[in-house]
Amino acid sequence: MDRVILHCDCNAFYASVELLEHPELAERPVAVGWDDGSRHGIVLAKNEPAKRMGVKTAQTIFQARRLCPDLVLLPPHHEKYRAMSRKINEIYGRYTDLVEPFSVDESWLDVTGSLHLFAASGGELADRLRAEVRRELGITISVGVSYNKVFAKLGSDYKKPDATTVIPRGAERELLWPLPVEAMLFVGAAAAARLRAVGVTTIGDLAAADEGLLVSVLGRMGATLHGYAAGLDDAPVRRQGESDPVKSVGNGMTFRRDLVGLADVRVGAGHLAEEVAARLRRAGLFAGALGVSIKDPALHTITRQKQLERPTDLASELTAAALALIGANWDLRRPIRALTLTAFSLSGEDAPVQTTLFEDPAAPRRQRRRRLEQTLDGLRGRYGAGVVLSAGVLGSDLGLAGEQPPEGVDDPREKKT
Repeated sequence: MDRVILHCDCNAFYASVELLEHPELAERPVAVGWDDGSRHGIVLAKNEPAKRMGVKTAQTIFQARRLCPDLVLLPPHHEKYRAMSRKINEIYGRYTDLVEPFSVDESWLDVTGSLHLFAASGGELADRLRAEVRRELGITISVGVSYNKVFAKLGSDYKKPDATTVIPRGAERELLWPLPVEAMLFVGAAAAARLRAVGVTTIGDLAAADEGLLVSVLGRMGATLHGYAAGLDDAPVRRQGESDPVKSVGNGMTFRRDLVGLADVRVGAGHLAEEVAARLRRAGLFAGALGVSIKDPALHTITRQKQLERPTDLASELTAAALALIGANWDLRRPIRALTLTAFSLSGEDAPVQTTLFEDPAAPRRQRRRRLEQTLDGLRGRYGAGVVLSAGVLGSDLGLAGEQPPEGVDDPREKKT
């Protein structure tokens, strides 16, 4: 017996939530985004009237207003979107305990075991969910129904807004295989270009292609995508809060100006290491290795990594390791546009460690440092990330002291693809 999987996707989610407080704008073209006064503000979401005018998500505000001079721009309120997301998932939870959020506005539901309690078919239940969300919360969702997660996701994208699309076994050939290859989950612009270069232009082509060819083009992901297109996805729908073990913890940024010289690099790497270390401590994890990715102004990137002498969750030790990696692999006279630090080979507090016959003279100092960093975690958690900043951050012009673009808005210096 096939599973019954639903993928529920909120339509124009950010815009829909904002319009609940501005019903007078419902018929006007509206976008959600942050206009910073330059040409670099980004459209995060748009409503249907704006979409009909050619406005697209991730477009600059400047471009959107050239297409739609009457566009109304509303600022984003991410706390509202998270609160609405919780309410929506609570409605889904009335019908199954297998609700897996995919993003703030998308969730998979496995209703295989509970469907008979509520509806005669997956499509009927999808229509019921759409009606409940619309009636109780005032927004609309589109729902895909299929026998696996990937096809259910493609179904929710197939027809919008406020629609149900059912893709039973066998119907993928007619409904999905003619779609362009970039419609497939996890196929971005770069992957689509590589696939098109070898003649794979549709999802059907992806399903029919030689798996070895796909692996040669996309690595292991090629084999995964081949299975997805052929309908072989058997990934389970996880309960809310259930996830795969954390494999890495990273933090990166493009700086307001390029880093040049050891002093700049020390400030930038130290700032990133503080956030990585704090996230490790929140998760009760220790890093056994560290990776550093360095991007120059021409967007060329190198990545290097090293094993650490001992597992750590200390920003000071991560910073030292990052500086050693950068110093060994980069001419510090060359500018650095962006840095990313990634902690991996993660372990918990109870993981075994190699001991020696001699007392570690650095142990007391490390314990004092951990207590200090934990104290800083508490202060920042209570009063905000900017309550305690290092002297290097306070004195820098790198954009580190809480002056990043607003949440959900990309750094305007980054190229869009």
